[in-house]
Amino acid sequence: MKKVSNKSLLFTSLTAAALLLGACGTDDSDTGEETATGGGEEGSQGGDLVIAQLSDAVSLDPHGSNDTPSSNVAYNIYESLLVTDENMELQPGLATDWEMVDDLTWQFDLREDVTFHDGSEFNADVVKANFDRILDEDIASPRAFLYEMVEEINVVDDYTIEFVTEYPFSPLPAHISHNGGGIMSAELIEEDYAALENGEEPGSAINQNPVGTGPFVFDSWTSGDEIVLKQNEDYWNGAPALDSITFRVVPEGSTRLADLETGAVHVSDPISPSDMSRVENTNGVRVNQQPSVSLSYIGFNAEKEPYDNKLVRQALSKAIDKDTIIEGIYQGIGLPATSPLAPDVFGYDEDVSGLEYNVEEAKELLAEAGYEDGFSTTLWTNDNQDRIDIATNVQAQLQEIGVDVEIEIVEWGAYLENTAAGEHDMFILGWSTVTGDADYGMYPLFHSANYGTAGNRTFFSTDELDGLLDEARRSSDDDERLELYSQAQEILVDEAPMSYVHHSEFLLGVSEDVEGLWQHPTGILMLRDVTLNQ
Repeated sequence: MKKVSNKSLLFTSLTAAALLLGACGTDDSDTGEETATGGGEEGSQGGDLVIAQLSDAVSLDPHGSNDTPSSNVAYNIYESLLVTDENMELQPGLATDWEMVDDLTWQFDLREDVTFHDGSEFNADVVKANFDRILDEDIASPRAFLYEMVEEINVVDDYTIEFVTEYPFSPLPAHISHNGGGIMSAELIEEDYAALENGEEPGSAINQNPVGTGPFVFDSWTSGDEIVLKQNEDYWNGAPALDSITFRVVPEGSTRLADLETGAVHVSDPISPSDMSRVENTNGVRVNQQPSVSLSYIGFNAEKEPYDNKLVRQALSKAIDKDTIIEGIYQGIGLPATSPLAPDVFGYDEDVSGLEYNVEEAKELLAEAGYEDGFSTTLWTNDNQDRIDIATNVQAQLQEIGVDVEIEIVEWGAYLENTAAGEHDMFILGWSTVTGDADYGMYPLFHSANYGTAGNRTFFSTDELDGLLDEARRSSDDDERLELYSQAQEILVDEAPMSYVHHSEFLLGVSEDVEGLWQHPTGILMLRDVTLNQ
């Protein structure tokens, strides 16, 4: 863990901070139209697509991780029953059709022409085994909250499966589309349970040799260096054109960019907004820009003093100028956030007003809370340059109200583990509403059932908020759900468990040799149809 002192990073003014803090925005995005990649001729068959990404995967167990670097890899190995397209609309995946049989029952018809990478058959029994594993308390899957309303999973026949919920749950198909519902082979599940009985951690066998039905097959994982996937020649929807994909871990943004310019990699994920013009003016490379359904935020640990005091949380939120961050760090790319939900997420309420930037009111709130002289604290960020720059900017802004901030830079895996354990004061992180529904955008982040790994790293909840989120997920009436989510957003603005910074846009640097690449509004790279000009 690196520590950055206040003195070494404090800028003399916010204006100076805005000018000096040119770095990349990461997290997640929105309109997601399929992006034509590069001009020129159609790409040829074969080749190794090399992607430089900021962080290594945490796990290749789709039920055991909840981070974008892991999901980017796992999405190509495993498949879900349903998927969302570039407009966040549900489409068939391993299921060809689905319907709500009654208020509590959903039925899915499965594909009959699919085999796993190990040659085993895909069928309803395997689907049941996967969801049973996600819901198994011994596995303690961070994805379990997605399906905790499911009471029964019934195999109707070889290619028909039925989910029976405890209460009406209209977002279930959207949750089924989440990549946390990726389907692995039954043999792999059995192998992992055997390892668990021998004292190993859940997912240990899966991480050694993940087996799904996806277009690419796991080849190797050199921790901290790279993950290599190979073409699935027997893929049910036709073999992909690429021979392989290499996800290379390159933490430094300048190195990722240099590697893109020299042709050492084909994709730099992400690039900094401040580097957009450089990429656009470099022959042979281009910028791919994608709006998102994501939120970047600064969270406050509500279980620790002084963050257990709403007035303190409100004061800090009012002292943070989002426009300075967006203009100075993201070069104006992205939307200021007033609540957790991005505009294209079902449940977003445009009439909810956020806490406005006002330094004098922030000072008054701190004094009312008993901290008229401020206090000292720490702000955690992972080793991502744009987030480091956000931390530096926030450090300078909070100094104006007497809050002395020490920045701590934490490696990604440790960052997730330690914030899940509640060891932090303040922290910077992001959340993508992968399902496009407010249930996923709010229930994991703010319900008391989801403290820690599942998403609620602020450890904030109230009985009233729990009740609204529970009622909204149980209702099958869209208008009623919208009203409930509006009330929940009003509470979250007032209680301020986090400062909702912005809804980002994803920026990739892409070689003109790459054809067919697009980025999903959730941030996942869509690689199935990519070809390379060779």
